[in-house]
Order: sequence, then C-alpha cells, then structure tokens
Amino acid sequence: MIFRQLFDSQSSTYTYLLADSLTREALLIDPVFDHARRDAALIEELGLKLTFTLETHVHADHVTGAALLRHRLGSQIALSRESGAVGADRYLADGDVVAFGKRTLEARATPGHTGGCLSYVLDDCSMAFTGDALLIRGCGRTDFQQGSAPRLFKSVRERLFTLPEECLVYPAHDYRGLTSSSVGEEKKYNPRLALAIHEADFTGYMTNLGLAHPKLMEVAVPANLRCGRPEKLDMSNAADNEWAPLSCTFAGIWELQPEWLAENPGGVQVVDVREPGEFTGALGHIAGAKLIPLGALLSSTGQISKEQPVVMVCRSGARSAQATVLLGNAGFTKVANLAGGMLRWRAQRLPAVGGTD
Repeated sequence: MIFRQLFDSQSSTYTYLLADSLTREALLIDPVFDHARRDAALIEELGLKLTFTLETHVHADHVTGAALLRHRLGSQIALSRESGAVGADRYLADGDVVAFGKRTLEARATPGHTGGCLSYVLDDCSMAFTGDALLIRGCGRTDFQQGSAPRLFKSVRERLFTLPEECLVYPAHDYRGLTSSSVGEEKKYNPRLALAIHEADFTGYMTNLGLAHPKLMEVAVPANLRCGRPEKLDMSNAADNEWAPLSCTFAGIWELQPEWLAENPGGVQVVDVREPGEFTGALGHIAGAKLIPLGALLSSTGQISKEQPVVMVCRSGARSAQATVLLGNAGFTKVANLAGGMLRWRAQRLPAVGGTD
C-alpha cells in the first residue's frame, strides 16, 4: 500500500493519501481546499486514480478540498449520513466499507466532537484515522456542532480503544508536530481518555476547557455543509492559469511542456536563467529567449513585462523552477517553468539557436 501524510500549517490539519499499489486506486482523508492543487499534483505524479475523498467530520477550522478535487479528478465525496452535509456522492453509516483497489477502510461512527464524526479503520486494523474523536494525547472539543462529552467518551472507549493496541492512530490535527500514536499508547497515556479516567472526570474536563471558537468557523462550516463548494466559487475557473495548458508539480511549481511552447512561440516571454557560456554552449537556446542569469534575476525584473506570460528556462528545469518562485514573489502572476529545460527541448529535437546535435 502507498501511504502519505500531508499537512496544512494554517489549521494544523493532516490529510492522508492511501492507495493500492497494484491497482493504483487511491483515496484522500480530510483534504484541505487550499491544498487541492498540491494533492492533485501528488496523485498525478504517483500515477494514481483518486476514487474517493473521505471526511471524518464537518470541519470548523478549514474548508474541505473535496468539491474541487471532484471537479479536477472525478473523485467521489463520502462522509457521514449524520453530518447534515449536502452534495456528497455517498453517505456512510457505521460499519460501511469503502474500497480502494483490493484494500478497504471501515467507517466507524465516533460521534461526540460533532454529531457526525466518523473514524476509518484499515482492513487489517493496522491503522485508524480518527479525525478529532481521538487526537495524540487529547481529543476534539465537544461544545458545538452537536458535540457531547459523554458520547465522545463512549465512542472512543467502545469504537477505538477496542482496536488492537498496536494499531496506529492518525488524527485529523496535531498542534505540536506529532504525527501518529497507537491505541495502546492512548489507552495508557491520554490525559483525557486513558482507561484509568472515569466518564465523570472526562465530562468535567471537557466542560471547563473554555476555548474560543475557531476563527474560520463562520466560513468553514457553511462551506463544508456543501462538501467544500463555496457559494461564489466558479469551479470552471477555480484551479489554474489559463494562458497555457499548465500543470502543477507536487512542489507547487507551474510547468509548461516543450511541445506547446514550440507550437505557440508568440505571446510569451522566454527567459533563460543559465550563465552566458551555457546560453551559447552545446545545448544552444530557444529563439527569442532573453538571457538573465538566475543570480541577476531579481535586479533585472524591469526587463520582463508583468502583462505578458513568462516561460523560465534553464538546463534541466531546476534553476528555472526557482526562478518562477522568485518572479512569483516579485508580483508576476503568469509564470511557468519549461518542464525538463533545454535537455528535454533538445531530446525532443525541437528547434534551437546554436548548440550541437
């Protein structure tokens, strides 16, 4: 199985990618709207097909990326039938199974943080994705969205602590940089829910947390009740720049394929960030390219128009990738890296000025 743990620093949310390594079918648990582009790039780079996005609950601190990923990749949205959300493709109840290739996740109802919380348990009980029901040495709050401390206590004790002690726990959030725990650890060390703690102790603890409501609650909850589709979002234009068929790498770099540039040389600025000796060396350069070595780029932005798209070029695509970041930080909005650089350009026998065959 392929497994990746991804992170949103703004809300301290973990997104989990699981895929069957044979069939390449994949699912995402708790995707974040702001990282839908990142997640799609990873899925494409790994050669996976996203079949489902799963929600552990209706989040109050971020907007889900489920709707945007469905638009981009054709995945289905699944979440609890008790969530109150509309627009999903599948509504899950306790005990329902979601398949990805030959692997499966079992949905376990674990209400208490919200009324519609689900945890997902891998088919061999080696991993549990517990949302906010069980955090590492903690748990989610119980003071809004039909939350209930007694229900959460019962959910964790009966639906999660009954898993094998070696089962790894992967929560929806962690605010200290911790990545995973285990059922055995939480049963012993969780200061709110360890087996030595009684329900009355837990209820008293949760009643007196005194936490402020999440800053994005008024935005996130209504959007997530629509499965992450904000009311004013135009899904047809939500993703990318439209001046060329761009793709975004997992590193967040917009890329353009050499064939398109060769067929559409007009209307774009080509900036080569190699050194002068390379520009006139064995690989040659693209006709009309402007030479601005990477080290001089920021002091030479006046030579580049912000109104016209820019394609950055170097030998392999590495330096020019950094150049796109520098220009983006300088206020250029239409910038892309030439995928593979001059090495790929020449390997595809596209026309070049100078150089050797």
